Parts: sequence; C-alpha cells; structure tokens
Amino acid sequence: MLSNNLNVGQVVKVSAGRDEGRLFFIVKIVDENHVLISDGRKRKLDRPKLKKVKHLKKYNVINDQVKNKILSGEEITDSFLRAELTKLD
Repeated sequence: MLSNNLNVGQVVKVSAGRDEGRLFFIVKIVDENHVLISDGRKRKLDRPKLKKVKHLKKYNVINDQVKNKILSGEEITDSFLRAELTKLD
C-alpha cells in the first residue's frame, strides 16, 4: 500500500496537521522532502498546501487523468479534483 517514490497525481493522506485524515492529490514535487498537495475543496489549485513528505501516508494509487493534465499543462479545475477524489471514497 505504501510506496517510497512520489509522483504527480498520486493520492496521499495527511497524517499530521490541521488537514489530518484527509485525502489529497500531489500536484507538484518541490524537492525530496516537500510536495504541494490539493484537494479542490479546502486546498484549491491556486493555493496548494506545502507539506513535508514525512507527514503524508502515500498510497500506490496514481490517477492518470490528473497526472497527465498537470504534466501537460492542460487546464485542470478544482471541481475535477473533487470529483476524482470522490471516486476513491
């Protein structure tokens, strides 16, 4: 269930902080210790949350649609992220 490497579009669960227990997508990898996460609700794409990797539970679920849209620079909306996360619940 856990993976060592991170990818854009990967689903993570926050294990520390005020967003604890919530699911997010990784939208950008900043460096080996930090990533930007967004869920389209509280943490929208225009203001993603900078999180330390050690405070995230990483899942082996990578949403290819989210990944491809982010990497290609295609327009992606908060409602699209919300819909994709709802499919996982």
